[in-house]
Amino acid sequence: MKYKDAGVDIDAGDETVRRIKALARGTFTPGVMSDIGSFGGLFRLDQTRFRHPVLVSSADGVGTKLKVAFMAGRHDTVGADLVNHCVNDILVQGAEPLFFLDYLATGRLSPEVAEAVVRGIATACRENGCALLGGETAEMPGFYAAGEYDLAGFIVGAVEYDGVIDGRTIAAGDVLIGLASNGLHTNGYSLARRIVFDTLGLSVESHVEEIGTTVGEALLRSHRSYLAAVRPLVERRWLRGMAHITGGGIPGNLTRILPAGTGARVDCHSWTPPAIFQFLQRAGNVSGDEMFRAFNMGIGLVLVCAPDRVGDVQAALGASGERPMVIGDIVPGDRTVTLV
Repeated sequence: MKYKDAGVDIDAGDETVRRIKALARGTFTPGVMSDIGSFGGLFRLDQTRFRHPVLVSSADGVGTKLKVAFMAGRHDTVGADLVNHCVNDILVQGAEPLFFLDYLATGRLSPEVAEAVVRGIATACRENGCALLGGETAEMPGFYAAGEYDLAGFIVGAVEYDGVIDGRTIAAGDVLIGLASNGLHTNGYSLARRIVFDTLGLSVESHVEEIGTTVGEALLRSHRSYLAAVRPLVERRWLRGMAHITGGGIPGNLTRILPAGTGARVDCHSWTPPAIFQFLQRAGNVSGDEMFRAFNMGIGLVLVCAPDRVGDVQAALGASGERPMVIGDIVPGDRTVTLV
């Protein structure tokens, strides 16, 4: 017998590597010291940029949003979702990305699909100034359903020791500024799929007048990266804390940065959730509290700054094309988030 008889196609693996090498090389930054295919990725930290660097790392996946990609037969957006999610996760601590690694696992390897996924990863890496340093493509027969795969990403960034943003200086009276999301990003898809496909019986090609597009287009919008907009604020030391609004929504993520003795008050009427959230809430008969736990509700990143910095922060964000929204404030409390 041959390995291929057991379901593992080494030739397909070699072809996949051949296809993605050029994509990865197109993201290489001056710090990269190794090529795709080496046992480990080598990266040299530029010590002229960081005097006392702190490395910041994160790992994440795309979740069941992948199911929508399978249904739509579209694989070029989930890679960008993965990178941008990870970039935001380290950005909130003040870090800029250095390099990224991906893990793609499937039952039967399709070089074409793998290339589309990695193309999305590479594009997002270039846009974020991050090198795609390496990764792993695993073919595991019998482990995944036909035509399906799983995707995970790992990022490493750096921030100056005295520039780490961890929320410890947040105090009562500070202001919460929200930045808009681009849809569901990468969270809440199990509930969204239950509503759209199981309850309503729609397909990815179904056009929904209320949201102005097809179901597939709405659900596959890429997770935003906030790096370009927020980096100038980080460099100027204008922020006391940031929260990336992912699983758990605003309440579940904002509480992660609150120091002892503080709480947050969020005015839910200070912005209008995009149509996709209103559609899901109505169609699924979902309570408001549950919506705010499952989805970002139109706010992808929350910034915390001192009251006397609000004008500066809003002006800088406005210059970058953002539409910052004051959505609440910090109050005395026990690290709880109150929606009003």
